[in-house]
Amino acid sequence: METSRLSVPAVALATDLRKALRMARDLGVGGIELDARTGLDPEQVTQTGLRQIRKWLGDEGLIVTAIAFPTRGGYGDSDRLEGRIAATKGALKLAYDLGASVVLNHIGEIPASDKAEWRLLVDVLTDIGTWGQHVGATLCAEAGRAAPADLARLIAALPEGSLTCDIVTGSLLVHGHDPVTAVDQLSSHIASLHATDAVAGAFAGRGRAVVLGTGQVELAPVLARLEERGYAGWIGLEPVEPRDAREELTDAVDFMRAV
Repeated sequence: METSRLSVPAVALATDLRKALRMARDLGVGGIELDARTGLDPEQVTQTGLRQIRKWLGDEGLIVTAIAFPTRGGYGDSDRLEGRIAATKGALKLAYDLGASVVLNHIGEIPASDKAEWRLLVDVLTDIGTWGQHVGATLCAEAGRAAPADLARLIAALPEGSLTCDIVTGSLLVHGHDPVTAVDQLSSHIASLHATDAVAGAFAGRGRAVVLGTGQVELAPVLARLEERGYAGWIGLEPVEPRDAREELTDAVDFMRAV
């Protein structure tokens, strides 16, 4: 595989963004994922700051593939929901300003369609989706923690283009889902892929993440099915242990080069 399709998270490499971009360049990848919760607050990034970041990206030959915006609660959780919505909208604007088309987050529990919580979730995601289409970026929900079938049901209930999904292979396995089947269920809505590995536990949700290539995820069939479905987007890599992040990501890039 060409490493130019690979992306790594800046926050895993260094707290200093300039240094993280240099390290990503040295890994030989083409993309960088930025975190709007750690070190890059959308409310504090000025136009001057945006220009500086764009220059650094150009200097290192990198593209921002996504903005990660991990929240504590989901979009059907009424606790502090208004603040979560506003912050997500800010992250979507930041994504567009830096050339990325997606903001990555979980969306929380997806209730049955006859529950009041379902209507709240649909209303909130419709609102966020409308804003995203206005600014030019889309919320991209993790498929893994959310069951692919439930995620497909939710996307079908939203206006077209409101929500896309991120296939996270290790998370899918941990939660008892087959990644290849998930691609089939969500194929037309996939906007991101994270190639991660894991070992399953005795019960769904009880497994654990492991270094890419050392667990139970069979990545080649997932990539083949994605190619069949026309996916030609970025492939994100993630370290398991923050203290070993650079070494892990180096090994992950080598592993993907051989796939």
